[in-house]
Amino acid sequence: MREEDIKRAAELIKGSKYTTAFTGAGISVESGIPPFRGEGGLWNKYDPNILDLYTYKTNPQKSWPVIKELFFDFFGDARSNKAHFGLAELEEKGLLKSVITQNIDSLHQEAGSRHVFEYHGNCRRLVCFECGSIELVKTKTLSETPPKCEKCGGLLKPDFIFFGEGIPELAYEKSIEAVRNCEVMLVIGTTGEIVPASTLPYLAKEMGAKIIEINTNESAYTKSIIDVFLQGRATEIMDMLMKEINS
Repeated sequence: MREEDIKRAAELIKGSKYTTAFTGAGISVESGIPPFRGEGGLWNKYDPNILDLYTYKTNPQKSWPVIKELFFDFFGDARSNKAHFGLAELEEKGLLKSVITQNIDSLHQEAGSRHVFEYHGNCRRLVCFECGSIELVKTKTLSETPPKCEKCGGLLKPDFIFFGEGIPELAYEKSIEAVRNCEVMLVIGTTGEIVPASTLPYLAKEMGAKIIEINTNESAYTKSIIDVFLQGRATEIMDMLMKEINS
């Protein structure tokens, strides 16, 4: 990566009337959350079938203990890193309009980002299959197997997307709106392999946006739609980028 690339990326962001970020698991790796796929991915250690909607509905006693361990015990210790804080600072400066994230860890909000569209939902809430009631995880005793709704006794599930579920309607609509409006898209820490989320940078490019990618390795996007490729860890690159923007 060249210094000129950092300068060009900073110039694109400062000159843009509407910049949005599109983030994946790679931005949270340095917060201690491993990716689901690839080397060191969670699905190399756990059966992804635990997140199959039908499996969870029919046999929650088997799925819930693993879900609790992964998404509440393990994720609960994670904290926002410099990359998350960098995006929040860009928003505060008026240089970033929104964040579209595939992550369910809420670390963008913890860092201070206000306009976050959670494409795959989040693990802050539990929703009832029966009555649709929503309960906050922090107010719920998660040791119950499986967790039950306080209102009707129905089965609760984490409010993120299981295999077999669609994208949350509001998050989808807001993401499409952001993509259609953006002049610059910052793509951070995603392989570009998870459909339909992976289609969003392509749509942004079709609409004329400049695409800046921050990634440790090349992705499905790198040689096809990327205007500036900044290779490295998200925390390091965002730190360099913010220094250039603030200089």
